[in-house]
Amino acid sequence: MQLDKETVLLHASCVSVNGNGVLICGAAGSGKSSLALNLIALGAELVADDQTLIRRENKNLIARCPETISHLIEARGLGILTPPTRSDVALTLVVDLETVQSQRVPLPEAYELFGITLPLFRRAPLDAFPAALYILARDGMRYDV
Repeated sequence: MQLDKETVLLHASCVSVNGNGVLICGAAGSGKSSLALNLIALGAELVADDQTLIRRENKNLIARCPETISHLIEARGLGILTPPTRSDVALTLVVDLETVQSQRVPLPEAYELFGITLPLFRRAPLDAFPAALYILARDGMRYDV
């Protein structure tokens, strides 16, 4: 939902890995909160669960949580949890949980919002997907190997 010319509310979750924002997109029930919880268990901080405000600031996309759900994440079957949080974070990558990445080494893809392009990754059929994503967000991707 577009709120103004530089702010949008997305049906997405977001975490911060060492100050690097990871936007997790997908339909209801696609596993956004589950992936966020896995990343938090590895050391990430929650920015927003299920609803994320994104605003353009210069050449960055800044994610933050709507006040009404700040500091909260739903863990299905358990209830509402209050993990470590971070208020604002610059996005560095986007994860799309709606489609599965079947290639072992996929070609780079991009996500664009407000004229800013970020790397896009799709759900991988890999038990270690949350751990691999955490390392990617923390350390970046090597394209020279």
